[in-house]
Amino acid sequence: MSSQNSFNSRSTLTVDGQSYIYYKLDAVAGLKGATVSTLPFSLRVLLENLLRNEDGGFVKKADVEAMATWNVKATLDKEIAFRTARVLLQDFTGVPCVVDLAAMRDAIAKLGGDPAKINPLQPVDLVIDHSVQVDEYGVDAAELINTKLEYERNGERYQFLRWGQNALRNFRVVPPGTGICHQVNLEYLGQVAFVGEENGQKAVYCDSLVGTDSHTTMINGLGVLGWGVGGIEAEAAMLGQPVSMLIPEVIGFKLTGKLPLGATATDLVLTCTEMLRKKKVVGKFVEYYGPGLSSLSLADRATIANMAPEYGATMGFFPVDAETLKYLRLSGRSEHQVKLVEEYTKAQGLFRTDATPDPVFTDTLELDLSTVVPSLAGPKRPQDRIALTQMKANYAESYKAERERLAQAASKAGAAAGATKLPGSPAAAMVSEGAPVDLTPSSVDCAHRGENFQLKDGAVVIAAITSCTNTSNPSVMLAAGLLAQKAVAKGLKTKPWVKTSLAPGSKVVREYFEKAGVQPALNTLGFQIVGYGCTTCIGNSGPLPETISKAIDDGKLTVAAVLSGNRNFEGRVNPQTRFNYLASPPLVVAYALAGRVDIDLDTEPLGIGSNGPVFLRDIWPSPKEVEDVVLASVKREQFEKEYGDVFGGDAEWKAIAAPTGNRYAWDDKSTYVKHPPYFEGMSKTAPGVKPIAKARVLGMFGDSITTDHISPAGSIAEKSPAGVWLKSLGVEKKDFNSYGARRGNHEVMMRGTFANIRLKNDLTPGMEGWWTRTAPGDEPTSFYEASMAYQAAGTPLVIIAGKEYGTGSSRDWAAKGTALLGVRAVIAESFERIHRSNLVGMGVIPLEFVNGETRQSLGLTGFEEITIEGMSDTMAPRATLTVKAGDKTFQVRSRIDTPEEMNYYRHGGILHYVLRQLA
Repeated sequence: MSSQNSFNSRSTLTVDGQSYIYYKLDAVAGLKGATVSTLPFSLRVLLENLLRNEDGGFVKKADVEAMATWNVKATLDKEIAFRTARVLLQDFTGVPCVVDLAAMRDAIAKLGGDPAKINPLQPVDLVIDHSVQVDEYGVDAAELINTKLEYERNGERYQFLRWGQNALRNFRVVPPGTGICHQVNLEYLGQVAFVGEENGQKAVYCDSLVGTDSHTTMINGLGVLGWGVGGIEAEAAMLGQPVSMLIPEVIGFKLTGKLPLGATATDLVLTCTEMLRKKKVVGKFVEYYGPGLSSLSLADRATIANMAPEYGATMGFFPVDAETLKYLRLSGRSEHQVKLVEEYTKAQGLFRTDATPDPVFTDTLELDLSTVVPSLAGPKRPQDRIALTQMKANYAESYKAERERLAQAASKAGAAAGATKLPGSPAAAMVSEGAPVDLTPSSVDCAHRGENFQLKDGAVVIAAITSCTNTSNPSVMLAAGLLAQKAVAKGLKTKPWVKTSLAPGSKVVREYFEKAGVQPALNTLGFQIVGYGCTTCIGNSGPLPETISKAIDDGKLTVAAVLSGNRNFEGRVNPQTRFNYLASPPLVVAYALAGRVDIDLDTEPLGIGSNGPVFLRDIWPSPKEVEDVVLASVKREQFEKEYGDVFGGDAEWKAIAAPTGNRYAWDDKSTYVKHPPYFEGMSKTAPGVKPIAKARVLGMFGDSITTDHISPAGSIAEKSPAGVWLKSLGVEKKDFNSYGARRGNHEVMMRGTFANIRLKNDLTPGMEGWWTRTAPGDEPTSFYEASMAYQAAGTPLVIIAGKEYGTGSSRDWAAKGTALLGVRAVIAESFERIHRSNLVGMGVIPLEFVNGETRQSLGLTGFEEITIEGMSDTMAPRATLTVKAGDKTFQVRSRIDTPEEMNYYRHGGILHYVLRQLA
């Protein structure tokens, strides 16, 4: 809390006879040039944070003045220190955070410090939601079987988290089988007005957080400031470090009108994502305003806010208003808390009404909600929206492009194989340039669950209602249930080759599904509840049935997944689905009935029912039907019941033996949790900026390399470096689990870095996967093996890439794995926000090409020896450096953006910096 109070802003707010200290924004409204009353709401929340945390160190009086007089139209760089009220973790990224805290306790002991000093200083909640996998489906026992398998696979991890729960202060764990972290955050953890303590008195301030998942932004729908960061930044925030950031540009997104008949919140969010991607909002705040806000439910707002990473913004913010209060009451918050939110936000000028003047924004764009049409997105990126009416044509176009791509890859690989044997290269015949590609769909005879059929190109093999984006929204969830009821009534069935799954984001969904009476129809169509967690959206779709999987491989079929998720990047959903489409929950059910994506749902029937052909329009629920069932089925007592003992867990969780002691007893034989090497040989003083000379290129990539490409995610391929290593330790393929589940083991994660099955490296043209070369014409080798050889020789490494390097999830391992492979610098045309900061946090310098130059325009081969000139302890943020690559010389800009980041880099990374401060 503030120790300086230069603006005399400390005041008292009394609600229901209870007094709270707060810091009045009005106190700086009288400054010369003050813009407080016209600032976007999101920047007013940042201003409150600075005002309250003014300490003369991280936050100076001048910082508060700059924010209070900020001109949002000016393109100025101003660094501020933002302290969050709390931190949110999910278990994939949360386990490595706790691993690092345990390792820091060991390291501080070696430096002569007290291990008990290493604790979260801010409240931390970890929700176990990323581990459950869809192994069983389409049967009533699916949830029970998947839960049992989850505990069997993750026993070591859960035991470790139980240790953390007991050994660490300010650390709570929401056990498995409760829901998705963002939905739990929205429905229970989020306070809007956060209650803390100052000098023994209660204090109220704006709730805020950072989370180790990019979809932390869902909470922005509730008027809470928060966004995703890497586990590295989250650990620093936990340990009391402020988030260093530049005051962002704020793009105002004006909404008018109302959604039309047939359009859902999913269609709206796919439209917003497409528009905002085109607007180029990376690194910016988006704030929604306008009369259309009043027609959107809180769940609709949360759906839009949740997709901020897909449209590239830091967050998508909705101010607090009457709808916020209504949702807080519905979701079981106490009446006192609701009153506190209302009175605090009104006192601070943070409460929006229809009469509120529009804030001033850096730039704006506008959407008339009445123009939104039913849509999907895909087949490989969430921003590629497709109107439902164009879906068949889009599939045909994508299918043709995919066949041509595969043919060209086979041709290149065949040509290269003339000189060198390529491991894993396609065995297809070479295709001459410009030759026509055969587009005849392939098919394979197949049988599954007692039915015989032909599996064809374009088949939907996965239909999943999954992810926080949609399962937090009763209107689209109940629409799926109503559509299922109508489909069953007309005699429709799900196609036998479709793997169906329903994974709600919280147990409240089960409650209102039961009250609405829609679960029996969903069960009839194979959409039994498979568990409560991210499942398919995070890559935990589980294996396809063996007969389906074999048919796909035998026929080299191009098959699809349709999911109500937010991510559909290559290789993410399932290794065998080349096409992945995002869709609303009712459309997921519709495509399960159709069984294929090469269909026009306007003019072709979903199937033949008991009385003839049935079209989508015949079973699509009306907005009135959906509204009526939502009002009748979603009740406050459901939230109160399900969140009554949210930290308790089931019998299996309670039965886990939790280790004790303030330092963790590492098990050398564990393949899940290992002591990481980050602090080995660490000194008490910072090593400073080290030169990069005579470096080599580990990999050279094109545009839109995602953290899914870089960071280990999803299933572990048997022939991959990680799979080979696990087998060498006696771990059977069936027990590999996923990369996410093994994030606490750096040996697995290093081998899995740059091991995505769809990764394309310019050093190995015509190949996909974990392959690179160390010299032209050399035998391809894995990134891991090449790295080990380079590191043994003392050779530093760099990565070269195109635009938007590191888009996607906020994965700490995309940076950790890169650093552990010996990469010292990444040179790219542009970076995604979170991955850029994570690289800095791990001591890897991000560098951007300047003057429009690219790896192609410079003629880089990737086999040059590279030296970077200008690196020293006196280097300023965003410095211009010179790169010598063989006989070529060019300039790059350092993307170490702030003095605080420069400090972290001098220490070798953010955790080293924090540890030295504490020691």
